[in-house]
Amino acid sequence: MKLSVFHTPELTPEGVLPDCAIAVDVLRATTTIATALAAGAEAVQVFADLDALIRTSELHPAELRLRSAERGGGMVEGFDLGNSPFDYTADVVKGKRIFMSTTNGTRSLQRVQDVPVVLACAMINLGSVVSYLKQAKPETIWVVGSGWEGSYSLEDTACAGAIAAGLEGECEWGNDEAIAALTLYQTWRDRLEELFCQASHGRRLLRLNCAADIAYCAKLDLLQILPKQTALGVLTA
Repeated sequence: MKLSVFHTPELTPEGVLPDCAIAVDVLRATTTIATALAAGAEAVQVFADLDALIRTSELHPAELRLRSAERGGGMVEGFDLGNSPFDYTADVVKGKRIFMSTTNGTRSLQRVQDVPVVLACAMINLGSVVSYLKQAKPETIWVVGSGWEGSYSLEDTACAGAIAAGLEGECEWGNDEAIAALTLYQTWRDRLEELFCQASHGRRLLRLNCAADIAYCAKLDLLQILPKQTALGVLTA
């Protein structure tokens, strides 16, 4: 296996695809996707564009859909849900399809949607992703961070490094970013919440009174769930 890390979807190579791509948006899209699926959501369907989300969701039975949208850290007016994982409880999402668009994470998922195997990873479901990779042994792996509006993010790089740490000794590094991510995670692995609070998006969420979200997003292996793309843009457990 060869693992490469890309800090944002814009930095992924053009004209080539890996055997497996892992989208990461720890604060908070991939954390929320894992939480929703673990709570019994039928699927999470992702969109970069809000108009496309509304058009597609209109084709789904109203009683079996939820529309989720976040911009700038807050819920978009007129939608059912925002991007806090605490909103995705079983009584809200069980049996429903969630049509989701976020500032950053859904862009990463859409960038890699043509890859044969697409997974969503956060700290809370790290072990499930690493176990899958060890069993499936894809020849090439991309870990694609979401960043913030095209820029680097500490938390996504730390999660990429956690994936690399789980595979250390079983794969080779495809780029320098993979080594840097591994080093970041090894340095902060026991202080992830502190790291996330120092990150620029963490500080943004703190200003929005989302400290509990950050604490939740920093926890390791809370859920045994593997969000995997089963149709274009559609993730199921």
